[in-house]
Amino acid sequence: MTERAAPFYCPYCGDEDLRPSEAESPRGGAAWECSSCNRAFALSFLGLLAKGLRREPPGIEGGTTP
Repeated sequence: MTERAAPFYCPYCGDEDLRPSEAESPRGGAAWECSSCNRAFALSFLGLLAKGLRREPPGIEGGTTP
């Protein structure tokens, strides 16, 4: 994937004043800087989920409740 994923807000403070960072992300994702809280963060794509795959919480079998 060659396009950058652009965030709409900072995941730490919620501000929208973000700029691409010149720093390299350790995982290869796009790095971004927030001028409001002075933090840098990176976005990365983890993968696709299998359609219809859901994990049930422990103790629930077959999706029914007692």
